[in-house]
Amino acid sequence: MKLRKNIATSEEGFVFNPGTGDSFTTNSIGTEVISLLKAEKPFFEIIDTICLKYDVDKHQFEKDLDDFVSQLKEAAIFE
Repeated sequence: MKLRKNIATSEEGFVFNPGTGDSFTTNSIGTEVISLLKAEKPFFEIIDTICLKYDVDKHQFEKDLDDFVSQLKEAAIFE
């Protein structure tokens, strides 16, 4: 899955989709996940990066990432 090229993000967690006019905010981990998605990192690399950096349970984060990706799909963030 690739993020749309025109998705605007800020370091503070603001995300704007100019295609739909929708915007939302996310926490620091969500901001980092979006940044990794923009860099076209595969999911396994995103999971490893976040789990190592934040010392979170891998199984739990996989579930959280699935939920977050579902929310991003609903927001039409992916191509």
